[in-house]
Amino acid sequence: MALIQEKTYTIDDIYALPEGQRAELIDGKIYNMAPPMRIHQKLVSQFTQIIGQYIKSHHGGCEVYPAPFAVFLNADDKNYVEPDISVICDKNKLDDRGCNGAPDWIIEIVSPSTEQVDYGIKLFKYRSAGVREYWIINPRTRVVNVFDFENEKASCQYSFDDTIPVCIYQDLSIYISDLL
Repeated sequence: MALIQEKTYTIDDIYALPEGQRAELIDGKIYNMAPPMRIHQKLVSQFTQIIGQYIKSHHGGCEVYPAPFAVFLNADDKNYVEPDISVICDKNKLDDRGCNGAPDWIIEIVSPSTEQVDYGIKLFKYRSAGVREYWIINPRTRVVNVFDFENEKASCQYSFDDTIPVCIYQDLSIYISDLL
């Protein structure tokens, strides 16, 4: 008996989605994205402002992009993600379509529909693609998991009431309770 094969999707399939429908593509599998909740959007906005202001005030060369922003993690047509926040320090990775390669810092804000993907599939994918730092922010539990892939440190877990140090910027810390 032959095994049933799942279809492998490509970036062309993502771009062929009906207007307004958002999805990500990881290893040829499509993950549909539900519209974000208000707290999700508020955190994306606040983080984008804080990180952008930090970069500007330090005359940094990195750029911060909120979703929807295309990130082509690998040099293939089977991986396309839209992290909630992407910080890219190598301008050679940027073109009119988005980011080609791994951003330096990715922040994902967990929604009920994305929890398994953010904590599992994306954690592995971002690490193997070369992301330096990955934050998973869960508004429901008020917990932040910080992964410092660059220094191979174990993940740290923080609450929204902790001051959370940013790994790629030694002098930047964020206190999420102030953002709500």
